[in-house]
Amino acid sequence: MRWDGQKIQAEDAALPGLALAGLQRSVRTPEFAGVTFHEVHARSALNKVPEASAMPFRWTVNPMRGCLHACTYCFARPTHEYLGLGPDEDFQTQIVVKTNVVDVLAAELRRPSWRREHVALGTNTDPYQRAEGRYALMPGIITALAASGTPLSLLTKGTLLRRDLPVLVEAAREVDVAVAVSLAIGDEDLQQAMEPGTPTPRARLALIRAVRDAGLDCTVMVAPVMPWLTDGTDHLDTLFRDLADAGATGVTTIPLHLRGPVRPLMLRWLAEHRPSLVAKYRRLYGTGAYVPEEYRRWLAARIRPLRRRHGLDAPAALADSVDAEGRVQPSPWRFRPGWSRDAPQAVLPGVVAAPAVQPALF
Repeated sequence: MRWDGQKIQAEDAALPGLALAGLQRSVRTPEFAGVTFHEVHARSALNKVPEASAMPFRWTVNPMRGCLHACTYCFARPTHEYLGLGPDEDFQTQIVVKTNVVDVLAAELRRPSWRREHVALGTNTDPYQRAEGRYALMPGIITALAASGTPLSLLTKGTLLRRDLPVLVEAAREVDVAVAVSLAIGDEDLQQAMEPGTPTPRARLALIRAVRDAGLDCTVMVAPVMPWLTDGTDHLDTLFRDLADAGATGVTTIPLHLRGPVRPLMLRWLAEHRPSLVAKYRRLYGTGAYVPEEYRRWLAARIRPLRRRHGLDAPAALADSVDAEGRVQPSPWRFRPGWSRDAPQAVLPGVVAAPAVQPALF
């Protein structure tokens, strides 16, 4: 069944309370059972990251909102509330697609005021979730950025990235290109229970190998690290060994945070799958979204020797670069000095907390 046959008139397409500017149509297809894609015409593509953010980049592009990966812990779930949608089931079944994002981005990049600052992809929801196979927005986005002389980075769990490796290699001849794969859970049973829409750990390890075989560096975001679930020495040691064997050029690890509605979703998952951990999580997180500083220090001390053992310190992966005009381009995988965990922050999927209101990242 072709998607063109699934058109719904715009005035009939919006769900009750759905606040989608530029809605063109809503699409359903048996290929994505239970999922509705809301196709919109975006007014802008480049999003300014708040100055208070810990992220080293100031600009992002997000071709979609909502995510088919359905990760229980995903920090971006609350952003669906700005659309009149829920952060739980709606987040993974009501997907907003900016079908004109390539044309809008190209126009913005041609503006005389554009200074070719680093642009990050994959900061809100995954740009290589399965729907990208249908919409094919990323090749145009990557090409537009490279053609304008704009350095870029991307972060994904999606093995669809393989399709665009030739595009990224070509882009890397013109600008700095940084690639990262997110892989936090090495145990496949746990991964499928917590991230039911994502490729398996084995598939993502193969993706890392493919990125390296293409001649690109590949940092891995082992994030979030989840207390009592994935912070054990055996789990981390095995995962780091597999990452090193796959050719990863560096690893970043961040503890789980539970902001806003993500907290009850995570506790509900624990009650169903690991009921013995519910009380422990309540004690560890208290009334906040972050683990205590003591836990952060403990986790860092546990991880440090494992990184060294498997050669994943990779200082080069965290190094700043200098662009063609002599401007320093900070590494996209390193937080800015002086960052406070209590400050408003921009976001990487499952890695760094986002403020309750983050319209700038849409």
